[in-house]
Amino acid sequence: LGFQIDDRRLKRAGLDYWHLLDISYYDSLDAFFSKNKGPFFYFSTKGRHIHSDMQYPDGCYLVFGKETAGLPEELLKANPESCVRIPMLNNPDARSLNLSNSAAIAAYEVLRQWNYPDMLCKGQLHHLHW
Repeated sequence: LGFQIDDRRLKRAGLDYWHLLDISYYDSLDAFFSKNKGPFFYFSTKGRHIHSDMQYPDGCYLVFGKETAGLPEELLKANPESCVRIPMLNNPDARSLNLSNSAAIAAYEVLRQWNYPDMLCKGQLHHLHW
């Protein structure tokens, strides 16, 4: 992960949502893939398909690599039709999105396609009524 799940600052950043998480740990990517059957979508700057053009079925997994190195190219080459990219600026001086932003964009695209299940879709004013 690059950080410890029990890190005090990480827990503070999660505020009061930790009880809603169901965390699983795996020793390696191979262990993860052997215990989960997919489908898998591999997010990478090298992806062949735009993330919003894909259809994400129930039970799918969104797979991201390390922020510094991404996913192994062997994994991408073995799964070309499932390699997904979030469009970014076409400028060599512009870096790619950071991992947390990419994960948020991807997760909300999936939720959008699923019509935001169990999510509040209309806000309420505090002092006035719509």
